[in-house]
Amino acid sequence: MDISSVFANQKFSAAKEILKPAPQADIPEQTISKVQSFADALKATEETAVSAMSGNTDNAALVQAIAQTELAVETVVSVRDKVVQAYQEILRMPI
Repeated sequence: MDISSVFANQKFSAAKEILKPAPQADIPEQTISKVQSFADALKATEETAVSAMSGNTDNAALVQAIAQTELAVETVVSVRDKVVQAYQEILRMPI
């Protein structure tokens, strides 16, 4: 197998472009977006529950909505725990 320096350079350039980090939005924007999507998930589950109580939605849809909400709540609690843990670590740092 013959690998020329030109071929290697082309492959390296292509790989370098793939490995560039994607531009990200500001952290506050991302946080607001995630909180909004969490609130939307809770609202959708509430609407599904009300619809199921009135008999307009089947039980499978209600169970699925509740499972999605449970996952969202577990995620939020996990993030909250990590934030509290980081804050406690900062407080333990000597000044």
